Formats: sequence, C-alpha cells, structure tokens
Amino acid sequence: MDVSVKWLSELLGTELDPQEVAHRLTMLGAPVDEIEPVHHELNDVVMVGVERVEKHPNADRLSLCHVNNGKDVLKVVCGATNVTPGKTYPFAPVGAVLPGGVKLTARKIRGVASQGMLCSAIELGIGTDADGILEVDTDAPPGTPLLEVLPLGDSRLVLEVTANRPDLLCHKGVARDLGAVIGSPVKLTPVPGAPNETLAPERVDKRGAVAGVEVVIEDVEGCPRYMAAVICGVKVAPSPMWLEARLLAIGQRPINNVVDATNYVLFELNQPMHAFDLHKLGGPEIIVRRAHDGERMVTLDGEGRTLTSEMTAICDADGATAIAGVMGGRDSEVSESTTDMVLECAYFDPKRIRNTRTVLKMSTEASYRFERGTDIQGMPEAIRRAVALIIAVAGGTEDGPPVDVYPEPRQTTTVFLRPKRVEHLLGLAIPKDEIEGGLTSLGFTVAPKDDRLAVQVPGWRPDVSREEDLVEEIARLRGYDSFPVEMRPFRPSNVPDEPLEFVKARVRRVLTGLGLHQAHSLSLGPRRGEAALQIVNPLSADEAYLRTDLISGLVEAVEYNWSVRERDVRLFEMGTVFRAGETVGLPSEQLRVTGVISGARRPPHWSEPGKSIDFDLWDVKCLFEEACRAGGPEGTIDATDGKWVLRDTNGAVRGWAGEVTADRPAWAARVYGFEVGLEDRGRRWVRFEPLPATPPLERDLALILPKGVGAAQVEEVLARAGGELLESATLFDEYRSQTVSGRSVGWRLVFRAPNRTLRDREVDRVLTKMLATLEEQMGVTRRAT
Repeated sequence: MDVSVKWLSELLGTELDPQEVAHRLTMLGAPVDEIEPVHHELNDVVMVGVERVEKHPNADRLSLCHVNNGKDVLKVVCGATNVTPGKTYPFAPVGAVLPGGVKLTARKIRGVASQGMLCSAIELGIGTDADGILEVDTDAPPGTPLLEVLPLGDSRLVLEVTANRPDLLCHKGVARDLGAVIGSPVKLTPVPGAPNETLAPERVDKRGAVAGVEVVIEDVEGCPRYMAAVICGVKVAPSPMWLEARLLAIGQRPINNVVDATNYVLFELNQPMHAFDLHKLGGPEIIVRRAHDGERMVTLDGEGRTLTSEMTAICDADGATAIAGVMGGRDSEVSESTTDMVLECAYFDPKRIRNTRTVLKMSTEASYRFERGTDIQGMPEAIRRAVALIIAVAGGTEDGPPVDVYPEPRQTTTVFLRPKRVEHLLGLAIPKDEIEGGLTSLGFTVAPKDDRLAVQVPGWRPDVSREEDLVEEIARLRGYDSFPVEMRPFRPSNVPDEPLEFVKARVRRVLTGLGLHQAHSLSLGPRRGEAALQIVNPLSADEAYLRTDLISGLVEAVEYNWSVRERDVRLFEMGTVFRAGETVGLPSEQLRVTGVISGARRPPHWSEPGKSIDFDLWDVKCLFEEACRAGGPEGTIDATDGKWVLRDTNGAVRGWAGEVTADRPAWAARVYGFEVGLEDRGRRWVRFEPLPATPPLERDLALILPKGVGAAQVEEVLARAGGELLESATLFDEYRSQTVSGRSVGWRLVFRAPNRTLRDREVDRVLTKMLATLEEQMGVTRRAT
C-alpha cells in the first residue's frame, strides 16, 4: 500500500514528518518498507514571468519567449501556443533534471539558443495535460521555487499491510491508527467545488429504483448490499491538477475525472466503486446475480472473459456488464460522450471474489480489497463522498437519492472486555479510562457494563471478534516497547499440560545433549511389511501407506546423506507409528523415538593425528539406554541375536537397538540404530545433592563372568552388597582369551562415607562380601593377577 504523507497530514489537520510517521506506524504493527520522495526532481524548477513573446525567426510553429527569473531576462524557445505576456509559468533552467531523469542542456533550436524550458503539467509529472504550458495564478515574485508556490512536495510510504488489516488499505484507515497515538482526530478533506450536502441513500429490501434505473439483488450471498446513484449532466474530461497530483503521488495513473474520482474514494475510504454509462445499460436496470456457465463478456482491458456459475455478475437486461468486485465491462464504460452515469457502491463476499479472481487470473485494486473485506457499514458515507467529488470535478446533478438495496442488514459485533483480563494478558495494570480512550480513538464504541466494557466493533475492523483482539489493540496503542522486560508473576492455566509433552522434551534434551540432530520424516510412504495400512485417498502411489516404524525414514535420510558424500550422520526422530486397531475404524497410534548413527564417533581435529574411530554397537547401546531411561517404559534390556531388546514387566518387547541394514557404499561406515516406545512414567524431579566433603577410596575389580551372566546382573549384586558405602561402579574393560574361561570384565568401584574418612580395612570387608555373594549366586570369580 502506497501512502501519501501529505494526504495523511490533511486528514489529521497537522504537519507530519515522514520519518516520524514511518516509526509510529511500524510500532503500531504496520511496518514501512520504504520512504520515497515525491516530486523531488522539481527542486530546480522556478516561477518566471513572461515579458514578451516573439515569432521564432526560423520556424513557423515555434515562438521565442523572453522570461524574467528574478535575476535576468532569458530567451526560451517554446512550441506551445498558450504562452501569454504578463502571465507566470514554471521554468526549468539549464542543468535542471526533470522527472524521468531528463537533464536540460544549452542547445540551439532552429538556430536560436534556448536558455531553459517552459514546462507543461505532464513534463513536471503533476498531471496529464501536454497541450500547453502550465499557467500558475500566483503573486509570488519571479524566481520563487515551484514547490513553494504549488504544494506538490510529498513523501510516499510503502506500507506492509497484513491480510487481517484491510482497514489499512486506505488513507483514512492509516490516519485513524496514527491519529490515535498522536491525539489528532480524522476529518475528511473538503473537496474544492463540492456541494455542501448530498442526498442520503434510501434503503429497500431486494429491489429498488433510482431515476428510473431498476436495481435488483438476486444473489444475496454473493452481494449482501448494493447501492446505486444516478448523476446527470456530467462532462467527462481530464481531472483538475490537484486530483491528478494526488493520484500521481501514490503511483496511480490518472484517466479521467469520473474514474479518478472513484479511485480517489477507493484510496481514501477503502471502498471500490464503478461507474456505468446510463444510456449503455439495457433496460435500464442493474441485476446482481450469479453468472451463467459459459456466459461471456469483454472487460475494460479489452479481454474476453468466460464466466461460471460460481461468480457474481452485474448485469443489465441484455446480459453481464461487469464482473462483481473485479472489473467492469467495456460495453457500459464511461467515455467522453457520457453525460448521465450510474455510480455503483457495493459489498461482495470476500471468498467469492477470491475464487473469481483466481479462476480468471485477474488481480485489480478492487478485487484486492473486496477479497480482504470492505466496510459494509461505511457504504453510505462512501457513496455520498463519491457523488460530491464527481459533481465537483465533472459537474452534473444528483438525480434523486441513491438506492440502498440491503435485504438482510447486518448487526454490528459487540465484544465484552474485562480490565482484569487486560492486566492478566499484558502483565500490567492499565487504567480503565486509558482503555476506553484508546479504543474510542480507534473508532470503537465503548459502554461500561458493571466490571466490564461492552465494545461495539466498527465495520472496518473485521479482524476484531474476541476479547483478546481488543487486548491487542490496547497493547498496540500503548506501545510494545513500553512493557517491562522482566518476568512478572502469572497465574498458570487450569488445564494441565499433556504429560507426554514433558516426556518428549526430556528425550529431546537428552539426545541432543549426546550429539544427535532431530529430524522429521513423513508419516506416509511406500508399503513396508504386511502390517502397513493403506489410506483411502493418497496424494501419490509412493505415499499410500501409514508407517509402521520410524527407523525406515531415518535410514532413507542416512542414504541421502551418503548420496551427497556426507559420511558422518547422527539423527533422531520422535513421531507416531500406526497399527491396525482392535476394532474396525481408525488405526491405533503409538509415540516412539528412534535414532541412527554412522561414521566417525567425533569430528577430526588437528591435535589428534591418525584415523578417526567409527561408531560401534556399544555406542548405540549407550544411546538406547539413555533414551529408555528418559522416556521408555519400565523393563530390562537383554542381549539377543547380536542386538539388545527392551522387555517390559510382562516380557513384551518394547524397543530394540543394533546394526541396521542400509544401501551402503564401500566408503561409508556401518549404520546402527534404535527404536523404543515412549510413555509417561510421571514427572522426574531434579534433586539437589551437595558435593561430597570426604575423600573417596577406589578399587579396580576384574571378574570372570561365566557364559550367560550379564554386566547389569553383576552391577545389581555389587550395589546390593556394597550398601551405602559404594558410591559408583563403572565398567571400564572387557577381555576375552582362549586361556580365560568366560570373559574378564573390569569395574572401577568408588567407596565413600558421607561423614568420615574411610579406612582400607572397611573397604576390604565390603569387597570380600561382594566377591562372596557373586560367587555364591552367579559363579562369578575374581580374576587372578
């Protein structure tokens, strides 16, 4: 949205600084992407008085003008015929740069040197009249800069408007937000030559008439409200310079006075309008209905369009004459021969307009606004403003009051706001009078109701529908930068958080701390196994089945990394797998976590020469154990068939870890993975324990484990026999040899008493008890040195 700072200044009745306006609008949630100076190229143009005009000695159609710039009398060659001695005109001296980047140089025209150029409106970029030099009625002395005589200097703001704020697509809407923070009310600018009062629209149900033109709404869903006014005796011509300059300042091309007037109201009030030539309408009547499938018409751009029954059309007795909310038709357009016209002001369904614009591949200023929602309550003000403006610039008279066809009037929305709720959401107590004053300045109607406020939402704010939206408005006006940055007390919600979310967060924290990166894969894919469930309406044949495991998706991610020459991979994923339900209907779902590792155990470093060590089975076993400890079910981990499985208390397998099959190139490392179901085992609170104040005693213990005895079983016996004195038992070595029956496993035992220094004999007694218990229960013996 391009916004004129000068236009905003007139609406607010105060001079505005572009930089300050940009800052305030950005803080209000409407960022300004760019500030563009308007007419800054005219800084070199000055006013000159013409002293005399002579015929060019070498050209019949040129004249030689003697102009006074306040210092010298200069000779200027001119081709216009309207230059008159004693009049004042804009003059660009040699060296001046005009709009379009044209730099004037001293040159001879038919043998006579011209010391500058007298300028027309189109050459100055302030109008479309190219027939003659722009005559300015002013008392300013020669040499006065043009920008001091004509208030053309302006700045254009390029405003970023989000889809939920259609009220900011016009100058009044932007001025309303701006005025609320600077304390200036918005007042429409008086139009030169406009009548003091125009006729108020007269409301009817589904059918009405104005000046003999029948207006009927058949498609109430697509067009809930339609207004029409008839203006007779207009003269279509170029717009006055002030209107052309106003449109040019926001990057719009002037067309003629009638179209420019409707565009002016569009950018002032955000109400698109359309003008029909009354004598080109069949009937004459206007019928708002659904288009017929295959119905054709030619739009204003000269293109033939084929309509469908999903579109709303504006029709006369002969057929479609405009595409509602998008573009008018060529057969009824206003031209230079138009004397009587019908002015349309309507509200169209946003969804319908969006679909129409998409199907026809058309995007106009009107459709852009209609599909975001215009103000259905503000239409009477808009049509009266447009009628007054057209009469001012094109003449004519209003032939009776406009007709307002409004079958099902809509009530304004009322939202109740509690000041306590404002304080709770913003963390800051805001006075009630500040809340009322702020909302009132934005156009809301506020009425106190006991301990709350009844707030009537204006039609131009369709985004406000609940209490939190009003709280956001209060925060915007107060300024987000004014809120304290420190944490404030808050009341937690009465709705408890989902327990599994705590489990997922804990597992995520553990696995990322171990160096894995979280990945996300699709829950749909090709069929993997007989248990895969097929969906009814797949997007593609490759995504027709629900996944039954997570590891397959991560294996594909590993193979993709290999395809781009990435050898080292560490990934994990948490997601849902699907199984057939016990009864007919939806499948059962289970939340799981899976992980894969491949390649170097840690990145290479210059301080560690030699080949890096790759991941092995023991690494994935460690990851598996940590994942089970963080979020897996209760159970025990057993070694079986070259991998580990987690069995719950009922003996069912709930997870596994081991080597994974993948399409591995020769240079890649083996892939190891794990997968385990997640479940809530209750909150696990962190318990603080102070650092020990007494020294430890350490013992290294090498044990011969018979076949079938696991390290976890040994550690359980060590913990039970060691009692309170055993602080930790860490496995640090495994040795296998033909000379040793079974396997030799080494543990480092740390003993400590919390309140005294242990003696060697105390530890020796505990160690003897450990060895005796191990040999008696599992046949574990101490390895001879």
